[in-house]
Amino acid sequence: MKVIDLTPRGYCHGVKNALAIVKKVIKDESYPRPIYVLGQIVHNEKITKAFETFGVISLDQKGKTRLEMIEEVDHGTVIFTAHGISDQVISRAKEKGLTYLNATCRDVLKVHKAVKEKLYEGYQVIYIGHKDHPEPEAILSISEKIIFVTDEKDALLLDSTIKKEIFVTNQTTLSVYDIESILSILRTKYPNLLFDDDICDATKVRQQAVMDQEIVDLMLVVGDPMSSNSNKLKSVGEKSKHIPSYLIRGVEDINIEWLKKINLVSVTSGASTPTIVTEEVIQFLKQFNKNDPNTWDHHSKTLIGEIL
Repeated sequence: MKVIDLTPRGYCHGVKNALAIVKKVIKDESYPRPIYVLGQIVHNEKITKAFETFGVISLDQKGKTRLEMIEEVDHGTVIFTAHGISDQVISRAKEKGLTYLNATCRDVLKVHKAVKEKLYEGYQVIYIGHKDHPEPEAILSISEKIIFVTDEKDALLLDSTIKKEIFVTNQTTLSVYDIESILSILRTKYPNLLFDDDICDATKVRQQAVMDQEIVDLMLVVGDPMSSNSNKLKSVGEKSKHIPSYLIRGVEDINIEWLKKINLVSVTSGASTPTIVTEEVIQFLKQFNKNDPNTWDHHSKTLIGEIL
């Protein structure tokens, strides 16, 4: 089968930094034990499971905020994830006397800084993001005055008579389509709004590669279902090129039936997907022959210790 390997792929700088911090704490026994991560260090279950083999405990409970989850930690070292953390959680960690490290991505920190500055300057801040994602959770904790917009309906329901100057920014892992559809509504309501496009570069270049690719029969996005940027790559493939697209965690998620009637497939991956996982997918596809069942075995051969 012919395979197009879309680039760039591999870890973004934020993921590399976050993983390096966890590895540092694992190796340096001067950090108090046990080691906790408040959430998933990055949104990839394979990475989370790999760190678990070193005793790292990921506190990731649906429906609980970071501020609620940190109450479960009374001693040890806590690592805050790449998605950002609220000032309240940091203060609580200090109050509890915990050793903590902050792995927040620098692109996310940039958004935190911009939001705080514009609130101080008197702007009404509108933030575009996804519900139940840790990045908006941290941003929204900055002030109750921030307006959270998740879709076009939210934008349409906003009061068009807001007297303040309007500042709009967004979650770093959204797609261009998420931003454009909502922003067009906001610009109609607030023609003089100030917009700071904060989709991170790693997300933008991956999405652009998907939009620039030749027409293929199928696109596979290797990434975790929890990964926002991975989900957005799938969405961009479907919307920009009308390419049938699937999000897979690894080679084990491939459905052989997808491949039996196609000849050309492209592969991309999310910014928190281990390269070894994506390469296993590509190698499987290259050797796949729809007429030879001996080439259909797609059980992963990657050991958990190889993920890191």
